[in-house]
Amino acid sequence: MPENPLIRNPVLPGFHPDPCVLRVGTDYYLATSTFEWCPGVRLHHSTDLVHWRPLGGILTERRLLDLTGAADSAGVWAPDLSYVDGLFHVVYTDVSSFAGGYWDSQNYLTTAADITGPWSDPVPLHARGFDPSLFHDEDGTSWLLAMNTDWRTGRNRFAGIQIQQYDRAAGKLVGEERLIFEGTSVGMTEAPRLYRRDGWYYLLTAEGGTSWTHQVTVARSREMFGPYEVAPDGPMLSSAGRPDLTLQKAGHGSLVDTPDGQWYLAHLTARPYSPLGPCVLGRETAIQRVTWNDAGWPQIEGGVPAEVVPVPGAPAAVDRSDRRVDHDDFDAARLGPEWSTLRRPATPDWVDLSSRPSHLRVHGGQSPVGRQRPSLVARRVTARHCRLETTMEFHPRTFRQLAGVTAYYNTRNWHYAYLTRDDDGRRVLELMSFDQGRRIQHAGCQVDATRADAVRLRVRFDGPVVRFDYSLRRPTGEARDGDGWCQFPVELDATILSDEHAAEAEAGEPTAWGFTGAFVGLWVQDLGAEGGFADFDSATYVVDER
Repeated sequence: MPENPLIRNPVLPGFHPDPCVLRVGTDYYLATSTFEWCPGVRLHHSTDLVHWRPLGGILTERRLLDLTGAADSAGVWAPDLSYVDGLFHVVYTDVSSFAGGYWDSQNYLTTAADITGPWSDPVPLHARGFDPSLFHDEDGTSWLLAMNTDWRTGRNRFAGIQIQQYDRAAGKLVGEERLIFEGTSVGMTEAPRLYRRDGWYYLLTAEGGTSWTHQVTVARSREMFGPYEVAPDGPMLSSAGRPDLTLQKAGHGSLVDTPDGQWYLAHLTARPYSPLGPCVLGRETAIQRVTWNDAGWPQIEGGVPAEVVPVPGAPAAVDRSDRRVDHDDFDAARLGPEWSTLRRPATPDWVDLSSRPSHLRVHGGQSPVGRQRPSLVARRVTARHCRLETTMEFHPRTFRQLAGVTAYYNTRNWHYAYLTRDDDGRRVLELMSFDQGRRIQHAGCQVDATRADAVRLRVRFDGPVVRFDYSLRRPTGEARDGDGWCQFPVELDATILSDEHAAEAEAGEPTAWGFTGAFVGLWVQDLGAEGGFADFDSATYVVDER
C-alpha cells in the first residue's frame, strides 16, 4: 500500500449512475441507480474512498421491487441512502412509465439494521416526482425531498424542489408539501440533497440535464424552507463547455465527510469515446475533494472533475487482488455481486446453481425484446477494451431455442452470438444484431456445431468495435483441431450500445431514454416455452487495459 494513494476516477467504472455516498463510522457506502436491472439499487463498500467492494443489490426480491414489463431505462432511478435510529434507510423511485411529459414515478422507503439486509417491506411515499432523498435534521425530524414534476403544456416539467416531513415512528409522510427551491436559469432541477453545517442548510441539486450540460448546483439558507441563495461563483462542478476533459457529464452529486473532517463529493460522470461522442460505458461514479471557502461555500478546485484526487488520511488494509481478471466457476449457491439479471430477480426457477455442480443452468426465457420473463445474466462493461468468455453446453430442440453470449444495451440495441437448431437438424452458431429495433442477421456467419459437445464463446470490446469468437470442443476421441479460437467474420459497432444511440425522439419529444450502459452476458431464449436450458461451465471477464 503506497503512503499516499490516490482516488483514480471513475471509482466505479461502467454503468453506476446517480451515486449517493454515506459514511457510518469508518465505513463508506455508495448506492447507485439500476433502472431495469436486478437486484435494484447497487451497493459498494469502502474504508478509504479509494477501493470499492461490490456488495450486490438491495432490492433482491419481488416484494421489494417488481420490474415485470418495465420499459427500457425505467425502473429504479436515483436511490438515496441514509442512517438514523440504528437503521439504514433507502428511498428510491420505481418509474413504471414515461412518455409525453408524464412520469409514473412511485417513491418507496425500505429499512434494515444491517447494510446486507434483510430489508423491510417498502413503504409507499408520494409519486409527485423522482430523485427522492431523506434529510434527518438535528432536532430529530426527517424530511423527504424530491424534484417536482408538472405534466401540463407550457409548464416547467422540472418544477422545483419540494419537501415534506416523514414521521419515522408512524412510517408515513405528514403535513403539507412545500416548494423550497425553483432552481436556476440552467433548468432541469433535480436530485436534491440537504445538509446542515455551521448553522446553514445546504441544498445540492443537479441541473442542466444528465448529459453534456450537467452540473452540481449549491444553494443555502438559514431556514430549511428557504429562501435559498445560490452560490455566487456558479456551479460547484460541471464539465459543460470543456470537451477536452476526460470526465464529462459531471453532475448529480452527494456529499460525505470523513472522520477527521474532510469533505468529498461523489458524482455522476461519463467517458465518451470521442469528444462529446457516444458513451458506451454509460454513466459512471467519480469522487472529488471538497473544500469550504471563507464565505462558507463548498468548492471543488477549478469547478471541474479531476481524474486523480488525494485521499483522506491513512487508508485501511484492503483487498489488493487483481480485478482485471474475474473468473467465476459457478461454485457458489448464488450469483456473485458482479452479476445482474434483466427485469426479474435471479430465482432458482430460471437461474439454477444446484442441479449441476459447478455450472450455471439458465432456463430459457422470452425473446430478446420480451419485458416480462427474459433470461439474461450479465455484468457491466467497465473498460473500452475487455472481454467475456464462457464454455456452454446447449442442445436446442428447435429453432425457437437459442443460447449464447451478448453485448447488450437494451431491448432495441444489442449484438448476439448464439447456438440454435436449423431446420435440417444441425446445431448451428449464428450472429445477430438489433439496432434501434431493426434486426440484422449477419450473413456468412453460420457455423456447423453439430458434433461439438460444448461450445466456447467470447465477446470482445475493442474501442468502437465488438467482435465475437467461438471454439468447438469435440467429443472424447475425436480430432481436436477445432479447439482454437475462430472469429466470426464481421466487426460490429460498439457505439450502438451507448446512451446517445439508445435515446430516441419524435418531433422533439423523447420516445426512448438511454440511462444505463453496455453489458456482456449469458442469454437464453425458449420462445416456445418447451423447457429449454443451457449450462455454462464458467465465465471469465477480463479488462485488457490498465
